[in-house]
This record gives sequence, structure tokens and C-alpha cells, in this order.
Amino acid sequence: MLVANFKSHLAAAVRLFRVPADNPDLTRAQFDAFSKQIPLLYFILIANTLAVAYTFVPVAPAWLTMVVPGALSAVAALRTFWWLRQRHLVRSDADILHNLRATNWLTVPIGAGFTAWSFALFPYGDPFAKGQVAFYMAVTVIGCIFCLMHLRSAALIVTLIVNIPYAIFYFSTGEPTLKAIAVNCLLVSGAMVTVLFIYYRDFADLVASRKSLLAQQVATQALSDENFRLANLDSLTELPNRRRFFAELASAFGDAERRQIRLAVGIIDLDGFKPINDNYGHTVGDRVLIEAGRRIREVCEGFGPHRVEFARLGGDEFGLVVRGDPSDEDLAELGTRIGDRVKLPYQLDTAHTGLSCSIGFALYPRSAMDAEVLYECADYALYHAKRHARGRTVIFSSELEAEIRSRGVIENLLRTADFDAEMELVFQPIVDAMSERTAGFEVLARWHSPRLGLVSPADFIPAAERIGLIRSLTQALLVRALAASKAWPDDISLSFNLSAHDICSSDGILPLIAVIEKSGVPPRRIDFEITETAVTFDFVRAQQSIATLKAMGCGISLDDFGTGYSSLSHVHRLPLDKIKIDRSFVADVNDNPVSHKIIKSLTGLCADMEIACVVEGVETRAQLESLRRLGCDYIQGYYFAKPMRIDAVSGYLTEEHQRLGNDVARASA
Repeated sequence: MLVANFKSHLAAAVRLFRVPADNPDLTRAQFDAFSKQIPLLYFILIANTLAVAYTFVPVAPAWLTMVVPGALSAVAALRTFWWLRQRHLVRSDADILHNLRATNWLTVPIGAGFTAWSFALFPYGDPFAKGQVAFYMAVTVIGCIFCLMHLRSAALIVTLIVNIPYAIFYFSTGEPTLKAIAVNCLLVSGAMVTVLFIYYRDFADLVASRKSLLAQQVATQALSDENFRLANLDSLTELPNRRRFFAELASAFGDAERRQIRLAVGIIDLDGFKPINDNYGHTVGDRVLIEAGRRIREVCEGFGPHRVEFARLGGDEFGLVVRGDPSDEDLAELGTRIGDRVKLPYQLDTAHTGLSCSIGFALYPRSAMDAEVLYECADYALYHAKRHARGRTVIFSSELEAEIRSRGVIENLLRTADFDAEMELVFQPIVDAMSERTAGFEVLARWHSPRLGLVSPADFIPAAERIGLIRSLTQALLVRALAASKAWPDDISLSFNLSAHDICSSDGILPLIAVIEKSGVPPRRIDFEITETAVTFDFVRAQQSIATLKAMGCGISLDDFGTGYSSLSHVHRLPLDKIKIDRSFVADVNDNPVSHKIIKSLTGLCADMEIACVVEGVETRAQLESLRRLGCDYIQGYYFAKPMRIDAVSGYLTEEHQRLGNDVARASA
């Protein structure tokens, strides 16, 4: 046991005189600190050595006062120069360990050399000179210990090599003063060694703490970076999100301003995405969004010299920031490439879906001088594309700017409009195709603005939707329409158009139900016309509202059939009474075989599902005859009558009654 303890303590003692290799961080910190203090160590050695040599020049041999101290000082100067060079070099952990160990071993010959030289000089001096040698040894060893604190092993080696021979030498002289100096030096050196151990321990702890702190900082920074990434990343598509998009836009706009170059903002909307969600579910919808985002990103990444920032803004809407001074031609090409990629089929399990996209671009500085306004211009270009150029790219222009100003004027005047005084109702007959007898009237609104004159419903209805007035307008017009219909024969129905906001609002259609009940008109005489666009706005809520109206006894017609994206789904899932075939199929029904086949297919579908078929836009007798042969149930168009004022309805019905009576009489004769 004693032997084992002795060996253990001996090994621990030996380790004190070695540079540890198991802690690279500590070794590197020792090297960095040591390299800054080692020049000071050699300066102390050289200065003290030259001072002692100068004192002994008159009394000692030249080789002791010039050659030896000169050689020792030269070695110290070379080592100083070597260490000064290390400050500017980048070394590996292995190199650092090698240099520290070399320094550790060099302390033996250097320390022994200076000690032996001082002992050799001692006999030549007088008491004052001998005292200087004693002072030289004491001060130098203390200075060396201080300068070597970061390399504990070297400090201990110097202490042993210098102090032990120093104490033995001065005790051997028998001189009490020198003995006292030796003892004093040993005590001070012991205290310095104690300080050395404490300092080295604290230094090692500081290095360990710094390492731990750096590790925590790295972890914190990594967490911060991840949080920043997540905060700026769309969780579904893993594309930059709306927050990141507007940050990129602000940065790009500032850069374009400084460099006086063009910058473009684009907004992409996927046409037909909402029906995919409704028909196949959100899981398929999410996968379509991910795939569409991937395709658009690939196009953006490969778009020539221009840097395109791409992000998902929300829903099925994406944003683009096009840097690099793009031209209108560049934007048109980018829009075409994106549109072509988005149109490619999406094969997802058993569902085979197709999309297109509308894109709006706005260009700085032509369109706007502010980033926010530039984005709004791009948004309006997208709005224009969806209304007039669906599936295509529209670049904001001076014409659209004028349209925005006009839209703003319409919105402002609409806010202060007197609906009762300025809104006029006109009525267009819906005629039985076979008997040519009027079955009902569709009510249409006309706005006579005191400032703008006659404003088209295509302009003021969307404006009312944008500024939140559409529901108030609908209720006011429905009250007047129902009041007018009370004067009609009981078998004449009223068709009234509802917008997406009317059937998809948070409080439902309760206000409309209240208007119907208050009017006294039987619900069976009322047909509400709803477009496919309105249905796709929020299909679930629209379905609930339609079911409520149907339960009251009202009829439901699906307007503009054939122009939407999921018509068959709506026909299947909604309790419809009529389908209105869009006028775009009627104009060339006698000349275009495709239009003829489409109407034939739609009328066949209506017959199979026992739904009445209403065809709009009939203007000639030839069209009427063709539609009759195709099985259409009701006709609406200028062939029978244009929309008429309320005071003309009675006269129209009287003339029709007389005409049909005369036709019957002629047929009987």
C-alpha cells in the first residue's frame, strides 16, 4: 500500500513538470498568454545579466564578463524574436503542444546556464558586487516565476534549477548575510509558487468556464438562428413566409434606390386551388401547394442574371421580389415560365388535379416610389389579371393606375350614396323556351351617380364588396325588388343575385330571411342566383346558407355555369333548382360545333339531374330554335326583351299575353 501511494504521489509530482496533453483548450490558452509574457521574461534576464556583467568587468575575466553573458543574452534575444513571431501565426493544437513542451525543456539549459554563470562570477567581486549577484539571482528568479505563471511546469523547473543550487551555494559560504538572503529567497519563492498554483488553478477554471460559456453561446445562437428561421419560414412549404418577404422587399427597395436601378414586385395567385381543397380535402390541397411552391422556386432560381426572392404570402398566394434591374420583357418571360410550370398536371394518389396561376407585377420606379405602394400596385395588377386575364401575367401600367384612381372615386362616392335615390332596378324576363311565356324576371341594379352618371354593376358591385357595403346594398335592393314583385301575377317569379359576402358572412343570411318574411312575398316565388365564384369563396358556409334558403321554399340557381373550376362538384353537392348557362356558349351555338356540344352536354346533365336549364344571352330566333332542340328549359336575352324599368313590366306582360293569345287563335284557325 505504501509503495503504491508513493508511486501515485511520485507520478503526480512528475506531472507537475510536464505540459498536459489532455486539454487542448487549456494548452492553447496557455500558449496565447505565455507568448505575450515571454518577451518580458527575456527582457528581465538580459537587463539584469548585462547590469551584473558591467559591474564585474574591472575584476573578472573577459570571458565571464563579455563572452558568456553575451552568448546567454543572444540566446534570450533569439527566443524573444521567435516568440514575437508566434503572435501572428495560426497553429494547430499539436504544434502548440510541441512548442510548449520544447519551451519546458529549454528552461533547463537556459536556467542552468544563467545560474552557473552567476556562481562563476561570485568569487571575483567585493562584498558589494557579491551582494549584487545575490540580488540578481533573487530578483531574476522571482521575475521568471511571475512571467512563467501560465506555464506552470516551466515555472517550477526554473524555481528548482535556480533556487536549490542558489540556497546550497550561499549556505556553503558560511556568511550569515548570504544565508539570510538565501532563506529569504526560498521563502519568497515558496510564496510565489503557492501563488503560482492558485493562479494556475484559477486560470484553468477560467478557461473551462470560457469554454462552457462559448458552448452555451453557440447553443444559444443556434437556437436563436433556428427561431429566426422558423419565424421567417412557412411551416407547410418551407418557403420564406410573409414576414421574410416584406423584409426582403424593404432591403431590395433600399438597394434599388441607392443604385438607381429597377426593382419588381410580383404576386402569384393559384387559379382553381380552392375547389381542389373542397373536392379532395386539405391534405391533397397542402400537397398541391407544396408542389406548386417547389416548381415556382425552381423557375425563380434558374431565371438568368436576375435574383428572384420567392415567398409564400398565405393561402394560395405567393410573392416575388425581382432584383437586378429587370425589364418588362424579363417580367413577362418570368411570368410565362412560372405559368407553364404551374399548369403541368399534379398527380396525387388517385386525384389528378390541374391548376393555372395569375400573376401581377409592378416595377420601381415607374409604378411607385415606395415599397408598400409598389406592393399594392402589384396586388392590383393581380386583381386585374384575375378579372380580365385569368391565368396570365399583368404588369402594372398607366392604364391600371388610371383604373385605380377611378376605382377610388367609385368607392368614395359609393360610401356616401343614397341607395334609394341613386340605385335603379331593372328587370329582364326569363321565358319558357317552348311556350315563350314569361316565367319570371331577373332583377338587375343600375347606379345613377350624381357625379359619375351611369355606373356599370361590373364596377360598383366589386367596389361595394371591397369597402364592406355589399350586404347593405343587397338588403336595400331586395326590399325594393320584393315590393315590385308583389304587383305581378302569382305565377311570375323573381330572380335575385347574391354575392359571396351575402351567403358567406359570419352572421349568415338572417338579415335576408327577415327581409323576405317582412315583404309578404311567398318564398316559392323567389329564386336566388349564386355564382360559382361566390360558392367557392367559402363552400361550407355557402352550402349552409343555401340549404336554409331552400328550406324556406326559395329556389336556388347556379349562375354563370361552365366558367368556374368545379361546376360538377357544385351541381352534385348543392340543392339546386336551376342552372344558368353562361352567354359565352350561346353567341356561336349555330356556328361553332364545340359550343353546340357543350350546351348539349349541359342540358343533358340538367335533364338527368332533374334541374331546370336557363340559357342567357339569346339574341336571335335561330339561337332560340337551336336551344329548343337541345332541350333548354328557359331563355333569357335581348331576343325577348332588354332589362326594363319597373313601370314597363306590366305593359310587357300585357303585350305578351295578347301576343300569345293571338298565336293560339291563329293556331286554332
